[in-house]
Amino acid sequence: MPTSLQHNEVVIVEGFRTPFVKAMGELAEEHPAHLGSTVFKELLYRSKLPPSEVDEVIIGNVGNPSDTANISRVIALRTGLDESISALTVQRNCASALESVTSAAYRINSGLIDVALVGGVESMSGYPLLFSKGLVRVMLDMMKAKTLSQKLKTLLKIRLKYLKPRMAVVEGLTDPFVGLNMGQTAEVLSREFGISRERQDQFALESHKKACKNRSHLAEEIVPVLTDKNFVDQDIGPREDQSMEKLGKLRPYFDRRYGTVTVGNACPVTDGAVALLLMSRKKAESLGYKAQAVIKSFAYAGCSPSRMGLGPVFSSPIALKRAGLTLKDMDLIEINEAFASQVLACQEAFSSKKFAKENLDMDQAVGEIDPEKLNVNGGAIALGHPVGATGSRLVLTLMKEMKRRKSKYGLATLCVGGGQGGALILENTH
Repeated sequence: MPTSLQHNEVVIVEGFRTPFVKAMGELAEEHPAHLGSTVFKELLYRSKLPPSEVDEVIIGNVGNPSDTANISRVIALRTGLDESISALTVQRNCASALESVTSAAYRINSGLIDVALVGGVESMSGYPLLFSKGLVRVMLDMMKAKTLSQKLKTLLKIRLKYLKPRMAVVEGLTDPFVGLNMGQTAEVLSREFGISRERQDQFALESHKKACKNRSHLAEEIVPVLTDKNFVDQDIGPREDQSMEKLGKLRPYFDRRYGTVTVGNACPVTDGAVALLLMSRKKAESLGYKAQAVIKSFAYAGCSPSRMGLGPVFSSPIALKRAGLTLKDMDLIEINEAFASQVLACQEAFSSKKFAKENLDMDQAVGEIDPEKLNVNGGAIALGHPVGATGSRLVLTLMKEMKRRKSKYGLATLCVGGGQGGALILENTH
């Protein structure tokens, strides 16, 4: 495996995102292809990139809409790109939008392409309710029935239990190998690492405080979205009035008797889209662009599906090694806040020599994470986690903050449902 992107240096020229909005909120009626094309159009407009310069479009998406196969292609055409430009949709669960970035980086690094539009989109509001198998059979029989009497006879086959719907968002976020949904795996980590409810709630409160304090920073990432009913120009999630008292009143959601994970110390299901413009450094210079960041390295790694939240601890050391860097070298770190217990468990595992020896085949701990460097603008607990878009959001937020602070190196990493981790290291070009 390559240790770094050594052939054609891959740079990020620009990036934007829509506001992130809790599912069934202000963006609930927007088709994900519309959200995606809105932010990609704005990216092309603000970067002044001729559409003809784009070689490929790669977009992450998890809950692919039933009416839009290969949503990346639809977004590309809605954005106004020529029909000759290819587009593909990638899916790596929570890391789908990171996969879009790294898939493009592979292509640029190898010399196959020079310019890529990448990112992710998710409308979790649009996740369908699923019919039971019993009701599906009755409906199929209804379609075959030719007379009124046959139809009535078929309707009498319906049982009350057939009418109970299954939620696609719940089934899709449940691992079929271990039978645990992501919230239940967060409970596994809270017990394994002894993370109290109070610590989780305190972490969640800090996420809201940082996001509210730094709304002006986050605004630099955001492209407003105009819908038939709303004009949305900021994240609708960070709560100015959030408090430990309010968080403390929430009941455990995934383990109602003994649990500590609540809807308050976990990320909400969310709608949103992210777009990034990647180029080879040579191409960027030839077009007169000044790169904002260099993709120094990246890595993916697997771990137990029941401890999927620890994915960043497995993938980050590989990315660091490939870049020839250590965790101490990172000036800023973004870890996706799927759950407070999950991020806190990662912090414990990163700093544990015992964990490194038993799980990573390393003699020393990966390193301590300075809380002052971690998720400085808040994270998904406040902002939300549109699963197919978050990976690119982490990269975008990290890149903008590194430029703002004149930081040298930054790490963006996240856990992945099913037991994986993804990590990417940026180097500031300024």
